[in-house]
Amino acid sequence: MYVSITSILLSTGAKCLLNWALVFLQRKHMLSSFLGVFSVSLAVVDTALTLTVSSLYICSDTYVVLLGLQLTKYHICLLVQILEQVYRALQWPVVVMAGLDHLCTVRFQAARSKTKLLIYLFLQSFLWCVAVVYVFRLSDFMPVLEDVSHERMHRCWVYHSAYTLQIASMLLLTLGCAALYACRPRVLSCCILQRSLSNPALNDQTATSCSKRSLVQQTLCVFVNTWTLFLAALAVLLLPAGIPAYLDLNMAWLCFLNSLLIAFVLCAACPTSQLSQNLAVVPPDSFCEWRFNFSPAAEDKA
Repeated sequence: MYVSITSILLSTGAKCLLNWALVFLQRKHMLSSFLGVFSVSLAVVDTALTLTVSSLYICSDTYVVLLGLQLTKYHICLLVQILEQVYRALQWPVVVMAGLDHLCTVRFQAARSKTKLLIYLFLQSFLWCVAVVYVFRLSDFMPVLEDVSHERMHRCWVYHSAYTLQIASMLLLTLGCAALYACRPRVLSCCILQRSLSNPALNDQTATSCSKRSLVQQTLCVFVNTWTLFLAALAVLLLPAGIPAYLDLNMAWLCFLNSLLIAFVLCAACPTSQLSQNLAVVPPDSFCEWRFNFSPAAEDKA
């Protein structure tokens, strides 16, 4: 769809403010995970785009020299569309990389170090470079530009991205399956408990199963209590109208994705024994407070 250049400027400016506000709020541990390092790079790229587009729009009667290139108002739409394609190419790789990072943190008790930071910097730079190469060399991207002079150009064609909806739907569906597992009928649990009491060999296995169900339930409660309003706003305000691709990858989405991936990794890979003894290393999260209670009363309630 076509969007006015003024609207693009306002929306990208608001996105930059949101990005840097969230970076500032999470500044203590932004460099402790791959997703945090990538978020900082995203804020820098968005700021560079906003400043470039603003300069081209203000100097619409002339041109702006950038890296030896003479850019005019005509290049605003081209830059926005290129960055849209780059953002779309980055969505799934970022999800996979962040998930692997959280999994390694939980399973191998990886602490923060300079080596990890260097690895994160290399990986996020590599992803940006690969995404740019993919857009220019491997994808079928063709810019959509109006056949008018740059003085008369007042709107740009922008793409819609469905990747955010796809990723959120897939991960939420997985957590929904975990919720069904955690909320199995109590009758089945009681039958299993009775059999385990009659057979001591099954006692430890039953206790482990109950603790796992309690972990899944508590994880889901923490996540849902934190992000319900965000999901409702996303569904009511953004999904019916569609999300422009240049706004699709933003800090609010990455914060939500961080909590969602942490919940998924804790349910799937974190031993309950480590959590019960406060020995587990949980990835940093500024929004969800991942605290668990494995007392007999809590497990009976689960």
